[in-house]
Amino acid sequence: MPGLVSLKTPLEAPPPPPLQILVPADTNNNESEIQIPKTRSPIPKRIPQSPSTSTSISRMKPSPDRSGGSGKKRASEKAKIEELGLENPDLGPFLLKLARDTIASGDSPTKALDYAIRASKSFEMCAVEGELSLELVMSLHVVAAIYSSLGRFEEAIPVLERAIEIPEVSRGAEHALAVFSGYMQLGDTHSTLGQLDRSIAAYDAGLKVQMETLGETDPRVAETCSTVELPVKNLNLSVQNGRYLAEAQVQAMQFEEAEILCKKTLEIHQEHSAPASLEEAGDRRLMAVICEAKRDYESALEHLVLASMAMIANGQDSEVASIDVSIGDIYLSLCRFDEAVFSYQKALTVFKSTKGDNHPSVASVFVRLADLYYKTGKLRESKFYCESALRIYLKPVPGTTPEGIATGMIEISAIYEAVNEPEEALKLLNKAMKLLEDMPGQRSTIAGIEAQMGVMLSMVGRYGEARSSFESAVAKLRASGEKKSAFFGILLKEMGLSYVELYKIDEAAELFEEARGILEQECGPCHPDTLGVYSILAATYDAMGRLEDAIEILEYILKVREEKLGTANPDFDDEKKRLAELLKEAGRSRNRKAKSLSNLFGSKSQRVKKEGAKRWSGLSFKS
Repeated sequence: MPGLVSLKTPLEAPPPPPLQILVPADTNNNESEIQIPKTRSPIPKRIPQSPSTSTSISRMKPSPDRSGGSGKKRASEKAKIEELGLENPDLGPFLLKLARDTIASGDSPTKALDYAIRASKSFEMCAVEGELSLELVMSLHVVAAIYSSLGRFEEAIPVLERAIEIPEVSRGAEHALAVFSGYMQLGDTHSTLGQLDRSIAAYDAGLKVQMETLGETDPRVAETCSTVELPVKNLNLSVQNGRYLAEAQVQAMQFEEAEILCKKTLEIHQEHSAPASLEEAGDRRLMAVICEAKRDYESALEHLVLASMAMIANGQDSEVASIDVSIGDIYLSLCRFDEAVFSYQKALTVFKSTKGDNHPSVASVFVRLADLYYKTGKLRESKFYCESALRIYLKPVPGTTPEGIATGMIEISAIYEAVNEPEEALKLLNKAMKLLEDMPGQRSTIAGIEAQMGVMLSMVGRYGEARSSFESAVAKLRASGEKKSAFFGILLKEMGLSYVELYKIDEAAELFEEARGILEQECGPCHPDTLGVYSILAATYDAMGRLEDAIEILEYILKVREEKLGTANPDFDDEKKRLAELLKEAGRSRNRKAKSLSNLFGSKSQRVKKEGAKRWSGLSFKS
């Protein structure tokens, strides 16, 4: 439908760009007949009084009441007068044009928002026989777009939901396009707020509407499928229309669903585009990310090589360098270190020659080289590249986004943590968090940083600070309204361990129980992370005197290990001994002296914490 507005907001929520909302003139014949001269307005104008009359009247009347009640009354009367004027059928198009002109001129977005809201009210009041028009839908999309540009994403959501309810897909292509546009804009808004489940639901609904209207093999469906695929940071893709549903699915770790959509996109582009097209190259890069996430490194490498060949054929040197970085990442995962170094150095040469020595792209390659040299035991070289990257991030060139700097600092902090320098890692994480604090849509990212800080604070024995950091992270994730994920379950477990160290056993038990429920649902009862929480919970119940509950859990753990995982696991003997001790104690007496927490948890607690710390980098803290 001409005139519909969809404001694409990136998933990592960069700072809102200068407001640019283009609302093309509607091609409807009825509307085109309305002529609105620049000097005239359908808004009723006041008739000015003569100065002498107004002066004399003011002298005759007593001073007006200064109380707040009369002010509110006047404001209410003014609002009623304005609403009466909105019944003019010419006013809606006029106000929408004013909103568009205000935005185009760079004037106050707040003023444009007022015009757009009043236009929406006018269209609604002037509905013929109660049937709301697509013009109202268009104005609501504009209102939501302005809200988003102002960072008021929560206010944009109900406006978009209202806009989606009005059109009827069965009434033709224009109505279907209106619904599709509303769903996609709603998905963008949810993803900006970090609400991935809701974002995916909106994108999926929009995709279904588009497929019903255009057919499953239309090239425009391929664009939507690919936009539904992959919000992976620092991918630097230049594929038209972004990535929606599959993007969100990759970030939400729904790899199977993302792979199906990406394959469909690739098939459509191969059918409708020239060989080795840029569209196909973009699809293959997406497939490589999905395959890498599924640890299918050979398939990922194959897709990247084909994508690189397509980019070379199209003269996209900068994109070829970005792909070389991704190829280096795959080689690093395969422990083919020499080939990884070659790919990184090749990309580094291109970035320095095309973007300059201090560009963030150069710093990102330095970070990867630092990680590679750490993994090969060359700590001096690793530290050199970390410091080189930090010099670039601490003095960024114009145009560098705060998100890019924060991401780089998070990656470097992970290397400092790995080389047992937690204090340096904590400093970098603090700086990264401050860069993102005032930016819209970064709540989930900040929660991730706080969780990582909590793990490191626990490792250095600062348990009170760790608890505060965990609590802040958990509160942000709960407030997002998202489905409980495995990441959230592990976070609750780590938070519980900090409570244990502070001798808050009851609170720790509640956290472990919640973590157990989430991990059972998300990972399954036999997953190592789930069994780890079972083991910790058994120790907690023992400390609380709930001997029978502890025995029941340990018996279940041993049964699972014997029947499904094998007894070679180093925890098996430890858990078997603990169970034997508890059974012996339960048969002897329930009234026993309380054991110290260090004896109850022993080395097991420390091992779990260390293992948990290693896992954070794989749970979207390094992007």
